[in-house]
Amino acid sequence: MYNVFDGSFLLPAVCTSALCFTGFAFYRLFLHPLAKFPGPKLAALTRYYEAYYDVMRNGQYTFKIAELHKEYGIVTDVSSILYFPFSTTCLQHHQGPIVRISPYELHVSDSSFYEKLYRQDGRWNKYNWSYDAFGAPSSAICTTDHGLHKRRRAPLNTYFSKVNVANRQAVILNRVQKLQARIDGFAASKSALNLGAALSATMTDVATEYILGKSYNNLDRTDFNQNLMNMLQGSGGMWRATKHIRFLGPMLKAMPLSMLERIGDQDVKAFVAFLKQTSKSQTQQIMTDFTSNTATEGLDRTIIHDILQSESLPPDEKEFNRVSDEVDTITGAGLETVAQTLRLTFYYLYSNPTLLHRLRAELRTLFSSLAPEARGKPTLAQLERLPYLTGVIMEGLRLSPGLATRLARIAPDRELVYDDKWIIPAGTPVSMTTLLMHWDESVYSDARRFEPERWMDKERMKKAEKTFAPFSRGTRICLGMQ
Repeated sequence: MYNVFDGSFLLPAVCTSALCFTGFAFYRLFLHPLAKFPGPKLAALTRYYEAYYDVMRNGQYTFKIAELHKEYGIVTDVSSILYFPFSTTCLQHHQGPIVRISPYELHVSDSSFYEKLYRQDGRWNKYNWSYDAFGAPSSAICTTDHGLHKRRRAPLNTYFSKVNVANRQAVILNRVQKLQARIDGFAASKSALNLGAALSATMTDVATEYILGKSYNNLDRTDFNQNLMNMLQGSGGMWRATKHIRFLGPMLKAMPLSMLERIGDQDVKAFVAFLKQTSKSQTQQIMTDFTSNTATEGLDRTIIHDILQSESLPPDEKEFNRVSDEVDTITGAGLETVAQTLRLTFYYLYSNPTLLHRLRAELRTLFSSLAPEARGKPTLAQLERLPYLTGVIMEGLRLSPGLATRLARIAPDRELVYDDKWIIPAGTPVSMTTLLMHWDESVYSDARRFEPERWMDKERMKKAEKTFAPFSRGTRICLGMQ
């Protein structure tokens, strides 16, 4: 028997480990199917390269990827390094538009490739490594398999259709009017208003009432339930951590909510209270009443009803835990994403009096044309016909899309071809980043500038129509885009 403190045991163990690591590194760098693609060697070796920027640098990998495309897209002179007897200069060109950003994943920066990667035809899986970190694998949003996602999404499509949104626009209008009343109250008392928190409260109330048929009246709270906003804004950091620390997400999800309340700060407690009210209370009540054929008092049809009555889903897909995951992810997706876009849009409007004046003038023209009883209550169709308002909204979405991170897609049954010379093996996660694409100067001139007028120019709109994707595109396009 070996003694672990005996040097005769340690030496073979160290040598074996070194040999295994060397073979492992050699395979990933030179023999792996993605070895031919340019990118940093450390990223090709390990995901800890990404983890450093995600966790230690607080989510900076998106911008590091942008730097990598520049770094591996330059022309370098290597004649000073290698001796070429028939030439004084040797130019080496690295293919910048496509970069290997992890041992398993490629990233493309070429905007023209977007419509080929995010499309309706063909089978497209999501990358489970990214979506497992959300801790809701049975939700449609986090479902990686193409076929299963299609079945889970079917009952959701009608509920979030433009027709259904238009029919229920009173939900939005009522919350906007309440927001206006709260702003008027702050103005009358000459008190400072946290507009960011007010917008978050508005979207939370809209989302819960539209999805669950019940508003939790965050707009009525003195501080607009700012602790919930703080928690939701910090959720990106938690997602990035659970991507790389794989046991962390399941461990947190397994903890009782009562324990989280005891050990958490005020932001965590606000989030736990929200979960209890929505998925743990309202969802359970609706499902219980549905099963017993009891009408929930004062409740319109909700998304839970559509799931439970779906003919495309088997009984096990209608159990509480799965429906709860669905409700949690859909509700969560509609909160800070929309609120952040509104915050950024208001910032640019109030920072530029010319933009604000033009928008107000267009709205005044509409309101003056309405019948007295309809003033202040324009319909969705009437608002959609306002060109400048449309431009303002599209600019807000361009600079603050629903997800700023990359969204990987996998073609499980076929190779993909980029630029007629790069063959991407079947099953490879390939991603693009909407935010970086929306900053592409070749598509959007002066791309960092908030310019609603760009959407009123037909030529500029035509140039951007294939790359404007704040809600993504293809089979996984955002449910709530309407």
